[in-house]
Amino acid sequence: MSSNRRDPMVTLYIGLAIALVLIFAIFGGIRLKQNHDIAVANATPTPGPNASEKPINLANTLQIGKPSFPPGNTKGGGFGSPVDGIECATMEQQVFHIHTQLSLFVKGKQIEIPRFIGMVPNANGGCLYWLHTHDASGVIHVESPEIRDFTLGNFFHVWGEDLSRTQVGPYSGPVTAYVNGGKYDGDLSAIPLRSHQEITLEVGTPLVPPPHYSWPLGE
Repeated sequence: MSSNRRDPMVTLYIGLAIALVLIFAIFGGIRLKQNHDIAVANATPTPGPNASEKPINLANTLQIGKPSFPPGNTKGGGFGSPVDGIECATMEQQVFHIHTQLSLFVKGKQIEIPRFIGMVPNANGGCLYWLHTHDASGVIHVESPEIRDFTLGNFFHVWGEDLSRTQVGPYSGPVTAYVNGGKYDGDLSAIPLRSHQEITLEVGTPLVPPPHYSWPLGE
């Protein structure tokens, strides 16, 4: 006598197959998002309509602007403890490594962004925040063990300087901001740090065209 009863193992196999498909779909989605985040962070922007016509060559440029700030972090900055969840590590991190350019003008004159922001020396050799500068070219190095969004506010918190629409460091006055040559009207602290992004802050007047930079090959 024949039976129409389904083998219980068939149901189990179907369930396992569906579970495997869902697992692969989830991991595939996560991988696609990671690839998208990396591509967005490393995309080189196009200069906006307000940018200066002739780019400034950053190759071997170690100082841009008039010295004003002392090297390293100021007293309100990071001195080894985490800042905004950003660690101070004993070696450079390479999982997520990009560079952003920051320019500061006060009454039309460019002010130097100092070297060694985010670097903390001590008797044990010191540590290095994931956001830091090596020289006074205005290049912010983002060197993180994880892919995540970093902002200009994070950098200023590590540095220890003020940042608002009326204050940049010790300089007071109305602050005009440009990102990649386009005027930026949002929260200055929320400006993202992207690969080869050019951020310009201008305190007071006269306003000058935000500079445009030529990046070294491979940087």
